[in-house]
Amino acid sequence: MQPWKLQPARDHGLSLVDSFRSLHRENGLVAAGFHFAWWSAVRGYLKAWHRLHIHGRDHVPLQPPFILIANHTSHLDSLVLAAAVPWHLHDRLFPIAAGDVFFETSSRSALSALLLNALPLWRKKCGGHALQQLRQRLLDEACCYILFPEGTRSRDGALQPFKNGLGMLIAESNVPVVPCYLQGCFDALRPDQLWPRPRPIHVYVGQPATFQHVPNTRPGWQQIAASLEAAMKGLMPSK
Repeated sequence: MQPWKLQPARDHGLSLVDSFRSLHRENGLVAAGFHFAWWSAVRGYLKAWHRLHIHGRDHVPLQPPFILIANHTSHLDSLVLAAAVPWHLHDRLFPIAAGDVFFETSSRSALSALLLNALPLWRKKCGGHALQQLRQRLLDEACCYILFPEGTRSRDGALQPFKNGLGMLIAESNVPVVPCYLQGCFDALRPDQLWPRPRPIHVYVGQPATFQHVPNTRPGWQQIAASLEAAMKGLMPSK
């Protein structure tokens, strides 16, 4: 048996705000309590106000690591996707959020970290280094990500082309990616609205896919993006 070793948290020594914005943030007891209370309230709200229905919930893995991806049309999207994840994983579930929106100020950083458990990705200055840090955490620490491969919210509700960043996270790894399609989030809370309307929301969860045999190169990333975009389109309900 290996001797037990005490190791400090990876965000030890950072200021509170820097810790909220760190890709290495670790949750303590207080943060875990916030998450439990928040997600309990969110699930109740989604059921009551949006009559949330999840199709194919059994496709969501019961243990990490894995990534949930979906179309992105609303600020409700992360909340809705998280509702499909088992309770015991919520403290290890990290939505990847736009740093220039959700972590721009100290107060937004605190809310995004304590309530959503989000990790920032700075769109205007994001390079391979940040994605490599996220990839390493996913592989080393058995966590789960929520990610939107389009990169930004659709302004008309239509699915946009996928970007290559997702491929950089999962190429040559056995981490499952679970494609989902969100129906109703755009009608409930469009990008130009402040308050959600009581519209029904459905989540269609597809079969997990892995890409351990796809090379971690630009052509490989493009192959992954095309494959998952096709999978997501296949989940769209017929009109």
